[in-house]
Formats: sequence, C-alpha cells, structure tokens
Amino acid sequence: MSIDSELELIALKRVGKIVAEALREGKRSLEPGMTTAELDAICAKVLARQGARSAPQLAYNFPDVNCISVNDEVVHGIPGGRKLRPGDLVKIDVTAELDGYIADAAISAQVPPVSSQAEQLTVAATAALQKAMSVARAGRGIGEIGLTVESEVRRRGFKIIPELCGHGVGRAIHEEPSVPNYFDPRNRQRLTDGLVITIEPIIAAGKSKIVSDPDGWTIRTKDGSLSAHVEHTIVITRNRPIIITAA
Repeated sequence: MSIDSELELIALKRVGKIVAEALREGKRSLEPGMTTAELDAICAKVLARQGARSAPQLAYNFPDVNCISVNDEVVHGIPGGRKLRPGDLVKIDVTAELDGYIADAAISAQVPPVSSQAEQLTVAATAALQKAMSVARAGRGIGEIGLTVESEVRRRGFKIIPELCGHGVGRAIHEEPSVPNYFDPRNRQRLTDGLVITIEPIIAAGKSKIVSDPDGWTIRTKDGSLSAHVEHTIVITRNRPIIITAA
C-alpha cells in the first residue's frame, strides 16, 4: 500500500507497535526447555490483549499465530512441542492485523549461551537490514536495497537466500513490489513516497539452497546450516524511512 493520509500512518504505527512488543516479549522469554508452542503463545497473548489478529492465519490459514523457526529452519516454522536448547538460534516472525492494517517484523535471537557463529550470523543480518533501510528513499531503485543487503552479507562471509525476499505490505501480508535481497539489473522499479514495504535479510551460514518440509510450511537450509532472519516494516519517504515496527 501507499500511505495517503496521517490517519493511515497512525493506524499502521498502532499495529506496528503491537508487533514490536510481541517480538520483545518473545525474545525476553527465551529459555532452555520451553517449547516453540509456548514461545508462540507468549507472543500471541500480546496480540490478543490489544485486539490484533494473526495475519498469516487470516490470509493463509497458517496452523498457529506466529512463525517460530529454529537453527536450520529458515522461515515459516510451525510452533509445536520442540523444546529449545542452549545455543539454539530462534527466528520469531510476527505479522499482525488491526483494523484492516498489517505490520510484519522478525528477529533472530539465541537461547543462552550464545555461540560465535550464530552471533556473527545475526549481526550480519541486522547490519544488512540497517544499511538497507538507510538507502531506502523515494526515487531510489528497489535494486539498491538488494545490492546493499547482498554486499553486506557477503562481506561478512555469509550468503543470502535469493528465493526469499521483502515485499509490499499494509492492507495485505504480501503486496507489490517484491524487495529482493540481491541486485537484479533488470529491476528498474523505484521507491515512491509513502510506499509501505518490508526489508528482510534472510541469510545462511552455509549454502543458500533451501528445501520445504512435508508439513507444507517450514523452509530450511538443504545442508542443515544455521540461518538468520530479521525484518522491519517501513514507510518510504524522501528522507530516512519511518520504521513502523521499531521497538
């Protein structure tokens, strides 16, 4: 979507704040022995008490409220009975709907104690996100976002997963345009003032090949390597973007 009024921006910020709070609560609650279903329930309570709903459930009939992916699980992990262990790298992806507006964000966090590779991977994804947001301005090409993400990730010794990318958001979970994490010279689309998108570096410590689980949702690295995923919903302006899902 594209923001046309201050009221729309206020509505987006409202749901974005809920998403940020859910992620914050989820990260704070991480501990060995808890199940991914218990982690999902903690985030889900934040949405429920503020009247927000799970956008993946509404749009795609996702089996639970939020996506919880662990270690080599890249995205769309289904919460369940899996118990978290020390050192696990957990991706929490929250997409919420409130009053017809949708915000989407994700974090990668470790169950203590922190391992070096997982920490470096998470730092790389986060740095790529921050740098990509800094170049996301009206008039610039969408390809600049991908170039920035890919360059930063490669510089740190990791790989982007090209099949998974950012996207337009706001009234639906997935809207135009696609926002790849790599540079495609054929993509001549430009960012416009008021456009609402997600930027979401999704990266791997090993090879970038991915496979889908039999559950039809979970995507994991083919070689079993660790993956990280971070994401914000932003509004494009002529200057720095407005980060809708900022904590």
